[in-house]
Amino acid sequence: MNFLTEAFIDHLAPNAGAMKNGRDLVKKNSFQVLHITEDRTLLFGECKGSGKEPYRCSVDFIQQDSPVSRCSCPSRQFPCKHALGLMYAFALGKPFEQADVPSDIAEKREKAEKREEKKKEAESAEASGDAPRAKRKVNKSALIKKINAQIEGLGLLEKLVLQTVQNGLGGIDKQTISLLQDQAKQMGNYYIPGAQAELKDLVQLLTDEEDREAVYTRAMEQLIRLHVLVRKGRSYLEQRLAEPDSPQDTETALEELLGHAWQLAELRELGRVKRDTELLQLSFMSYTDAARGEYVDAGWWGDLQDGSVHITKHLRPFRAAKAMKEEDTFLGVMQAEELFVYPGDGNARVRWEKAKQRDAAEADYRAVKSLAAASYIEVVKAVKNGIKNPLSDRNPVKLVAFEAIEKTEEGYVLRDAQGKYLPVSPTIIKAPQRLEEILPLLPAEDLRGQAALVMFRHDVDTGRLEVQPMSIITERRVVRLLY
Repeated sequence: MNFLTEAFIDHLAPNAGAMKNGRDLVKKNSFQVLHITEDRTLLFGECKGSGKEPYRCSVDFIQQDSPVSRCSCPSRQFPCKHALGLMYAFALGKPFEQADVPSDIAEKREKAEKREEKKKEAESAEASGDAPRAKRKVNKSALIKKINAQIEGLGLLEKLVLQTVQNGLGGIDKQTISLLQDQAKQMGNYYIPGAQAELKDLVQLLTDEEDREAVYTRAMEQLIRLHVLVRKGRSYLEQRLAEPDSPQDTETALEELLGHAWQLAELRELGRVKRDTELLQLSFMSYTDAARGEYVDAGWWGDLQDGSVHITKHLRPFRAAKAMKEEDTFLGVMQAEELFVYPGDGNARVRWEKAKQRDAAEADYRAVKSLAAASYIEVVKAVKNGIKNPLSDRNPVKLVAFEAIEKTEEGYVLRDAQGKYLPVSPTIIKAPQRLEEILPLLPAEDLRGQAALVMFRHDVDTGRLEVQPMSIITERRVVRLLY
């Protein structure tokens, strides 16, 4: 079990507090019993608890890449501090006594093996054409009822948007904002949480007291976005209402914008799966989405095969954040057996169930760098075509090559081999350290002939397309500029 290092355990921990508590259990010698099986695939033991009976915990490594932790404690965190402490005890060299697999864990292993066998048999039969994959059954009456409610909710949203535009942004006062907040809450009754969150975004913009002119510009953009969402959403829902058996839209992110939460089974059924994909994380950032009431751990990944940039989003609702694992920066290469690709254009959101990890090598960095877009003219054209759609991502992320990062009178710019420039803005993403403070600290070789992951923004007031570098990719490493 050489893989069971402190760093590996830290990665499994849901948050920093759980890591500390797990280590403290080892320091205090709270484990009364420490056992390991002969094949070294199972750790189990007993830890002092708050009551008379000790907590019985175990960590099963029958599948090394996705260990299963179990504990008799009431914690909702997985792994809990007792399971983490059990692993830390092993990693820190505490003595473990050899023992047989407990009967209850043996039974659970057997059930898991049977489920896995059935799944493999079904996949094998589907691949050979002997048994086509069974489609999910849809309750048509419930679907029609839901769509009618969604259309009604979009009608309410349309009235709010039109009233706001007719009254003018300058006439919005505290009473109007309070009314919008109440209406946003009512939107929760119409099965369109995505549209509800977009309305909450507008309310938050209007309550911002700083730089009112900039707020009005962003508010108008958001009103346009809401208007287009109502128009396209209603048209799409009316079409589905007329033909309930018609497939869901998988070419755009409209379903997700309305609030549909895609299940992996749906994505697999729709054929939105890539097999055996290798991904290198190029940037990572955690932020708070107040409108949706959740923390978001976002990672941008470069596909080592085609250079496309995907995004992962780990969502932690405020009410359950303490019990959920908080994602962190990943420095290796993720090898996903099945990469599930969410509908949408631009930086497609992805997810995986099973994946292996390996250390990143120079060949991986070279592969990503070689796949970066060399011509800014083509990149800018693609970005402009994308942001013409008000429902598209306002801040697309691209992997671009640069001949140099240079400082001009107006600030930093990225220059390509043809002499074309991309102006740099340090304010697209809020970060503790400003970009102009970080770039002078980098070696000169990192600022010439490399590639960069950049986020775009269209400044409506100036009409200028700006970028903020998120990381620099050389042939030996990824220099992360956000942390």
